Amino acid sequence: MFFEGFTLTESPVDGGRIRVRHGGSGPPLLLLHGNPQTHAMWHKVAPVLARRFSVVCPDLRGYGGSFRPPATPDHAPYAKRAMAADMVALMQALGHDRFLLAGHDRGARVAHRLALDHADRVEKLAVLDIVPTLEHFERANMDFALGYYHWFWLAQPAPFPEDLISRDPELWWRHHTSREPKQDGFFAPEALADYMAAIHDPAMIRGMCEDYRAAATIDLEHDRASRTAGIRIRCPLLVLWGDHGKIGQWYDPLAIWRGYGTGAVAGEPVPAGHYLAEEAPEAVLAAFERFFG
Repeated sequence: MFFEGFTLTESPVDGGRIRVRHGGSGPPLLLLHGNPQTHAMWHKVAPVLARRFSVVCPDLRGYGGSFRPPATPDHAPYAKRAMAADMVALMQALGHDRFLLAGHDRGARVAHRLALDHADRVEKLAVLDIVPTLEHFERANMDFALGYYHWFWLAQPAPFPEDLISRDPELWWRHHTSREPKQDGFFAPEALADYMAAIHDPAMIRGMCEDYRAAATIDLEHDRASRTAGIRIRCPLLVLWGDHGKIGQWYDPLAIWRGYGTGAVAGEPVPAGHYLAEEAPEAVLAAFERFFG
């Protein structure tokens, strides 16, 4: 059963409402999704984690069923700082002042910023299949430009990418999620239906593009300011990446993340491409259970 035992609701934050699915009991654990997905990406791991944790799975602003603030010239409404503030407000509304945190893809970038801006809130942090945004851009080469071309295309001025995606959202989605070899059919029908509903919404397409525009502009300003000020992740950090994906091919993920944390940094590859929690849920669960306790 899809998210058996979980409640689907909405919670107000500054400026709008966040769609969130939550369930279980125990220490609070916040799970943040990536692009071009919704909280549904956690459906294979969240119910198992809910046996030991109070699991919270929201849609980030701009994605899924959450609010989509209007775009601005500086892209500040879609900065990871704004998204992180949403998550702090959401967890407070659910009664959780401190929590465990994991994020995949864009959600991991939000989680990284949350751990910098709200260090007193985060007990442990897990990031899935990323290196910091700043590292991607400052190390950019031909491999990155070709392999993650969407970082540059989605960040083009509006409405160019929005218009092209809107002409055939499902075609774009299939190509975007097939940039590396993977087993056919691992996206469960219930999750895929949620992704398709989102990608057919022009406001979500705009929000997704604004997320990438922010990453190439205001997020870099915030990241460089944090680096200059010596602000680093203070809590224990788990780094996971897909051994069929790009992160382990291009980088030494553990070495990079050790430069961004002051505490223990551990991690490992899992047998997957980019979509770890859906391709290799058993491996993700094993790593989470060892790390989060």
